[in-house]
Parts: sequence; structure tokens; C-alpha cells
Amino acid sequence: MTITTSEHTPGNVVDFFSGRPLASIDKERIVRLSPENDGLCILYSNNANPDRLYSMNILCWALRDNGEVVAMVPWLNKLSPCTQLQDPLNGHWEGYYDPKADEIFEEPPAHKVIELETAAEYFESEREHKNEDKEDDKLVVQEIADTIGTHAMLTSDDFTSLTLTEVLSWRLYQNGQISAMLIDQDQITSTPVLPGDDCLYCADSSKQFRYFFQHHIANQIKSEDPAALAAVAILMDH
Repeated sequence: MTITTSEHTPGNVVDFFSGRPLASIDKERIVRLSPENDGLCILYSNNANPDRLYSMNILCWALRDNGEVVAMVPWLNKLSPCTQLQDPLNGHWEGYYDPKADEIFEEPPAHKVIELETAAEYFESEREHKNEDKEDDKLVVQEIADTIGTHAMLTSDDFTSLTLTEVLSWRLYQNGQISAMLIDQDQITSTPVLPGDDCLYCADSSKQFRYFFQHHIANQIKSEDPAALAAVAILMDH
């Protein structure tokens, strides 16, 4: 009888879905968030209108485990690093934009980098002092309010009817995953509803959740704007 053993190193174990080494993915794990409160945006383009640039408000800045800082935006059905927007139909990231100064730049602002690094160092030391379990993937390490008016689209009947509801907050978990938090109206016990309240639930835990929309797009959908409804129809087809 032959016994075969296998030894794995982080470099030769790959993620089933992305095909990328797990070690690389783990280093991109998000460890800290900082809300964007000064109105900074990202710029993106798409193949449908290659000569135009579009702006989108940044929700927050994220610090990865490898020290990289990147802006995060609600994109289709998840919160995404803006530099990874490379969808030919929906958009390519082109840079950051300060509308007040009318300035385009490619690197995260230095003050945000310093803020994130300092906060991460402080709270990591605090967790070590308290001996918290670092392997608890369900541990909420941070929750920030949504300040850009993100809406979630819900449907229970394959888009025959739609519900648009505001995202109240975003939770960062120990494993680096980020979830949008929605209000369960039947569970409200006090108002106003605040981040961390018991009446909140994860959008991605609901079978009805489909996409995120910027607030002005959500308002256009609510008012049955033809262009906005046509965009929804394209999403339905995909």
C-alpha cells in the first residue's frame, strides 16, 4: 500500500473561482475603511461612449493587508475597488477626481493613507490587547454609514416588480468581506436607525437583492425615466 501525502505552500494553492494564488488574495484583504467626506470622485469610461468620462462619488477608502490604499464604490452587485473596474460594457477606471479643485489624480490622497495606516495600527494593537479571536470571519471589525445615497434593488419575481431601498451602512468583517446593510422595517424598535442596529440585515443574504444604484439613478428609476429604465432592462438581460 502506498500512502501519498501532499504539501501545500501559499504560492501553489489557488482560488477555485479566480484561479489566483490564495496568498495573493489574502494580501489584498481589506483591513480598514475610511469614509470619504469631502466629495472626491472616481472617473470612469465605457466602450459605449469612449470619448466621455463619467464621475461617481467615492463611498470610502480601504487599506489592504499589503499596505495598498484604494477607493471603494458600489458597482453592480458589490462594493468594489475602483482600480478593478475593467468591464468593457459598464466601465473602466480612469482616475480620481476632486470636483472642487477640478483636479484629476491617480494616487490616493496622502491624508487618507496616513489616516488608514494610523487607525489600522491602533485597532490592531487594541485587538491584540483584548486577545480577540482573529480567525472569526463573522466578527464585525468596522461599520460605516453610507453617505452617498446608495440604493439596493430588490425583486422577488424576476424584475416584474422592483423595490429600491436605501443602504444604511456597510460592515467590514474580519475576513475582509464588506456587506451592505439594509433596514428591515418590521424589526425597527427605535428611530433613527443607526449603524449597528439590530433591525439591519445584509443585502447579500437576501435572495431578492440584485444591484446597487447611485442615488440619482435610483431617483430616475423611481420617476420611471425612460433612459434609466432602459439601463435596468440591459442589466436584466445580463
